[in-house]
Amino acid sequence: MSKPVDNPEEALTAYLAKKGMKLTNQRRMIIQEFFQPEAHWTAEELYQKVRRADPSIGQATVYRTLNLLRDAKLARELRFSNDVTIFEPRTGGSHHDHLICEECGKTLAVLDERIEILQTELARKHGFEPTSHRMYLYGICEDCRNAPKEHD
Repeated sequence: MSKPVDNPEEALTAYLAKKGMKLTNQRRMIIQEFFQPEAHWTAEELYQKVRRADPSIGQATVYRTLNLLRDAKLARELRFSNDVTIFEPRTGGSHHDHLICEECGKTLAVLDERIEILQTELARKHGFEPTSHRMYLYGICEDCRNAPKEHD
């Protein structure tokens, strides 16, 4: 498992240098948005966010930068069963699980120590030494449940 990174810009600069590439101003702007606390992004969400700040940033630049972050082990690419791909930073933040809306794709990071303890106890009860885990709960978020229904 990859270790979280404390200075992603520095780490990406080093990774890019090994590849003979540079940290451009556009990439810098993208990673500054990407590495916000508790951030989870689809490529489209990140593109829309950075495009508001700099309309010259193209969608392809955002996709390529996300792939560079993933390849440099600075981001996780999470593919969910509803065909939504989310990217999240690999920073020094704590472990968390995910609640995923099957309607709009909204992803919430959640942490509940009781669940963490139960997971560890369950594994050990079966003689299993856990090294990592991911938990995804799928459902319908409050906004989607409360949205007016379209009639055919």
